[in-house]
Amino acid sequence: MSDVRFDASELCAEACAETGLSDFGPDDFRAGLDALCDTYDANRFHEAGRARNRKQVLRWLMTRLRVVDALLRHPEIASRAIPRPWFLTGMPRSGTSALFNLLAAHPAARALRNWEARIPEPLEGLAPGEPDPRRAALEASYARGRAANAEFATMHFADVDTPEECALLLGSSFQGVQTGVEVMLEPYASWYRDQPRDALYAWHRTMVQTLDWQRPGERWLLKTPAHLWGLEALLGAYPDARIVWSHRDPVTSIASLCSLTHLLMRAWMEVDPAWLGPRVLAFYALSLERGLAARERCDPARFADVHHDEIAGDPTAVAERLHRHFDEPLDDAARDAVAAYAAAHPKGKHGEHRYQLEDYGLSEHAVRERFAFYDPERGREA
Repeated sequence: MSDVRFDASELCAEACAETGLSDFGPDDFRAGLDALCDTYDANRFHEAGRARNRKQVLRWLMTRLRVVDALLRHPEIASRAIPRPWFLTGMPRSGTSALFNLLAAHPAARALRNWEARIPEPLEGLAPGEPDPRRAALEASYARGRAANAEFATMHFADVDTPEECALLLGSSFQGVQTGVEVMLEPYASWYRDQPRDALYAWHRTMVQTLDWQRPGERWLLKTPAHLWGLEALLGAYPDARIVWSHRDPVTSIASLCSLTHLLMRAWMEVDPAWLGPRVLAFYALSLERGLAARERCDPARFADVHHDEIAGDPTAVAERLHRHFDEPLDDAARDAVAAYAAAHPKGKHGEHRYQLEDYGLSEHAVRERFAFYDPERGREA
């Protein structure tokens, strides 16, 4: 029997003792915390994976305590405006990361950086815009990680300043996709699918306001495929948001996504690829179904579409089209910055990763049948 315990009350008490704080803010996080603890206990994580999971939960709880404390010390954070943010979403492995990095080259774009997503709580006493000493420690850790796992870098290269998914900001909500592993496992998988998202996006806005208070930006640029689960709640929290939706043939996306998810899960547990594939297919097909249905109920002017092949083929033209669509045309300096980024970062710069559906118990027919509701060509410019 493992010595690593997942008792929610015990973890909360430990987080309070570590931080010297006791206010977790709204208690809407507790049901998700309980579901996560049950999931970490119910599945066959190896001992190192259990220890890693417990450390992660404790860190999320400590982050929550520190963010709530910052809000109490600095109530002006809660009234901070986040005007006209851009959100990128779509199926994972559909070009969202490439587009995110490209659009982040715009001088006005305030992208969430990797190190901020992982250490989002403010540092008391740090003046706005002043360099954060926590970044350097994480930078050294990332260099070691890339050396140890070169395969992952070919699939999703990142360093501390790479624009990163805002899903990582939401760990401390205990209502998000967490690390992307938990939504494949019960009971968290079922719990997550059935949750309303309003509280999740209220916390999302709080996290962005907190970051903007210490490191302000002109226009936030945020991205995660998980936004497909909560588009209406997102637009409720950010009424003037712009949403860019990327599209790709789901056969290619699902094959790549199975490979990426498998690689992530191997850090926690041994996983049969043939068991994993159908779960990846079911989760992401349902996320797309829900996203498309929600979009039909939203203002169409808030959305723009782009296809993966356009991003790979002429990324600068894609950036220009998106900015025109949202009535924020590129000036010469912005166009030059985006074009320079595109020229310096061709597709495959960090290597190519190979995978196939059959490795994960799937076939092209099974994927096309499940995604029969979806036309990925809608993202191409007419």
